[in-house]
Amino acid sequence: MMIPIRCFSCGAVVGDKWEQFNERVNAKKEDPNKVLEEMGVKRYCCRRMLISHVDLIDDIINYSRK
Repeated sequence: MMIPIRCFSCGAVVGDKWEQFNERVNAKKEDPNKVLEEMGVKRYCCRRMLISHVDLIDDIINYSRK
C-alpha cells in the first residue's frame, strides 16, 4: 500500500521522506542506514516505517473496480 504519513509510534512525519529514501536505496544502491542518517531520521520507530515498507499500490490497482 502507500506509505503512512506519520509514524505509528511517535507521530513524526515520515511520508515526505519515502520517495527520496526509496530512490537512493533502490536506484543508487546506497546503504539504508547512511541514507536515513543524512535525512535526519533518528528514531528507530520512524526508521522501521521506511525500511519495512513494501509498496504494493501498483499491484493492487489492477484489481480495482471499474
